[in-house]
Order: sequence, then C-alpha cells, then structure tokens
Amino acid sequence: MAITAGTTLGGRYVLRSLIAVGGMGEVWRGTDTDLDRAVAVKLLKDGAAENETFLKRFRNEAKNAAGLLHENIAQVYDFGEHARTPYLVMELVEGEPLSSILERERTLDEARLVTLLRHSCHGLSAAHAAGVMHRDVKPGNLLVQADDHVKITDFGVSRGTDQTTLTATGMVMGTAQYLAPELALGKPATPVSDLYALGIIAYEAVVGKRPFTAASAVDIAIAQVNEPVPALPSSVSPDLARLIRVLLDKAPRKRPQTALELDQMLAGLSLTGRARVASSPVDPAAPTPEDGTRPSQRRTMPPSIAPREYRPRPDVERKRRS
Repeated sequence: MAITAGTTLGGRYVLRSLIAVGGMGEVWRGTDTDLDRAVAVKLLKDGAAENETFLKRFRNEAKNAAGLLHENIAQVYDFGEHARTPYLVMELVEGEPLSSILERERTLDEARLVTLLRHSCHGLSAAHAAGVMHRDVKPGNLLVQADDHVKITDFGVSRGTDQTTLTATGMVMGTAQYLAPELALGKPATPVSDLYALGIIAYEAVVGKRPFTAASAVDIAIAQVNEPVPALPSSVSPDLARLIRVLLDKAPRKRPQTALELDQMLAGLSLTGRARVASSPVDPAAPTPEDGTRPSQRRTMPPSIAPREYRPRPDVERKRRS
C-alpha cells in the first residue's frame, strides 16, 4: 500500500506533507487527531523495512529515545506499523538542521557556536545519565530553533547500557566524519565518544570544513584513528582552539569525561574580541528588559571568525551598499 499525504497511521496519525528523505526512511509532518497536535512521523523505506539491521536501528531509536525526556532532545511519542511499514511518531521541531546552517554560512561566530554546543551538552548529559549513548552525533541530527535552542534527534544507532552493540558485518555504525577513533576500532561507545563528535562539529564550525576527509568512509575512519588533527587558524580564540584540540584527542581518557564537564568548560571560555559567554544558555523566561524583547529574541552578531579566504572584502561590501 502506497503511503501518501492523507494516509492515516494507527487510526490517529494523519500524514500532511513530506519533510525530508534519508537513506533508511522519510519524515513527514502529520497530525495526531486524538490529541489535536502536530507531530513528525518517520517511516522506514520499503527496502529498509525488509532489512533486519535497519529494523534493529529503528527499534533502538524507539526504545532508547522514548525514555528520554529533556528540552534538548526531540521527544518520541509512539511506535507502530502500517501495512508492514514501521513508523515512529515524534515531537515536531520547527527548526533547521545545523548541517544546513553550516552549508549556507560555512562558519559560525564563536559565541553562537558555544551556545549551540552547550545546548547539545545538556541533551547528551540527560541521555548519558539514562545509559544511552547517541553514537551518531552530527550537524544533521542537531535541530536549531529560531532562538538557537538545540534539539538532538535520531537515536537510530544509539546503544543503551543493557543492549548489545548494533553493527552490520564489516561495518561500524555511525557517520565516519564524526566517528570517534575508539568507535572506528570497534570498541564500545561511551559518553566521551559523543563528545568527540561535538569536537568535530566545533572544528567544522570555525574552520569551514571537517578535519578529516577522504574518498571513502573507511579511509575517513582510518584517518580518525591515525592522522593528527590539522592546525586551527589563528582567527580562532586560543581558549576555544585548546578546547577543540582536547575534545579531538585520540585517547578518550584525555577528553572531558562527561557532557556536564564539557558544558562547564564551554561556560568558562574567553572568546577574543567578544563578550564572555554567559554561565548558562539564554533563559526564555528571564525578565523582559526595557526594549520589550526577551534575551532569546535578541542576538549580537560579532564579526565573522571565518578564515581569511571566506571573509567578505570591505571594498566589495562598499560597492554593494552604494
């Protein structure tokens, strides 16, 4: 049976419009008619639904994410099957994947990057406390809302402490560009493996490209294990550069050991030429100042920290304005 707009799943979830299509499935905007609320519905593609590995990944996401209740994690509401097609019903997050933001902007100013990383730390801390390692932290799985609030999504390759490691023959699950060296070697995932992925994201956000690239996923994974991290440009604040290097240490014991520890390190950063980062992400409920806006509605945009080749030329900007 073809699944299209208007299809009703489980007698209550009506599909409205297609949001995204990925390797193992597609995500729809839908309506939960019982509770009269908008939801996101992820469905496995026909081929993936017949693949036992993908089915295990899908069930893992349902089991692990359903038990995680935190403002920085996209909540999973329900799991079911329609015409032999498994589906997952989730919180509909009105936001943009960080991957799209990086593709468009190439780099982020440091203060904004730190805010996004701290929100991610809060969500990962809750997952780790529940015994769940994400194992596929990457920009595409960090949904950024209008006030730079982050929701972590897609626990499809996650592993709970009471589960066996999910791998396919000859393959380590995860995305090679963000894969911690110990995972590339087939070792168990730990909280510091997820923090390594945040280090790759931070590197990418200040440099404009990932530290390790190659022709194949296997070659990238080998580089994660063996190659040194390329030097960061001098435009990056020394404190932030040091933290990124620590996060990307090949030895897990030399990285921050918990997401909470990393959050505290991010809070203490001194960013060159910028106001010191607040001790916690913006509180949307904070008192309204005289201008009538909440802190979450205002954003100071410091000068770009992109490498020189990506910075706008002043002479071109003057001509454009004239």
